[in-house]
Amino acid sequence: MNILICNDDGYLAQGISILARVAGEFANVRVVAPERDRSGVSNSLTLDRPLRIREAENGFYYVSGTPTDCIHLGLHALPEFKPDLVLSGINHGANMGDDTLYSGTVAAATEAFLLGIPAVAFSLNDYSGRYWDTAERAAWLMLSHLLQEPPRQPILWNVNIPAVAPEDIQGCKITRLGRRHHVQSIVPARNPRGEEVYWIGPAGDVSDREEGTDFAECEAGFITVTPLQIDLTGFEQMAQVAGFWRPLSEKFRPNH
Repeated sequence: MNILICNDDGYLAQGISILARVAGEFANVRVVAPERDRSGVSNSLTLDRPLRIREAENGFYYVSGTPTDCIHLGLHALPEFKPDLVLSGINHGANMGDDTLYSGTVAAATEAFLLGIPAVAFSLNDYSGRYWDTAERAAWLMLSHLLQEPPRQPILWNVNIPAVAPEDIQGCKITRLGRRHHVQSIVPARNPRGEEVYWIGPAGDVSDREEGTDFAECEAGFITVTPLQIDLTGFEQMAQVAGFWRPLSEKFRPNH
């Protein structure tokens, strides 16, 4: 089995080294990741300049672009390696709720899924750096189970690992996405020239952490697995929208 690994924290991030080491126990591994931290870029593609791909001393490949760019270059610039599975992460920080819309970690997995390749995004719900042992243990458990019966069709799973000691992991739960209050703070500052600039601050507090959400279960010590889908069609609104636009559609009929 061949596994392609990406992330959004950059090819030097600790999480991607852990994921590559663990995956390497089960399969052939290739790492293609951004050359620097590209957190929060979502599914963006680099269209305003050409991309470079280079091989680092540790054998990882790094790209002058986004996580989504990395998936495409991993597949087409290095075509001799055909992945059966794509893994993204392990992200330094959680990707839960509607944060998944902004996540480059989830975006890399999403792009693979759209290209017909099973994909799993891994994130660690911690920024302190104290729980990488937990992340490694969780990744090993998840992959050892997943690769016993590899997916035969494209899947897109979002995995979040709790900030607890390895022995305190409570188990694994299938969850839905929670929600945040998206009151994105704007932090004004001044650059060395005295010009006013702005930083995008932290996202708002969690608004939906009911039982069964990724927020609630990960905080309770569980590894959470949330299956994701891409179709954004609001099916429940289609009848209402059709009723609104029907009078206009009548005007386009021949001989009206």
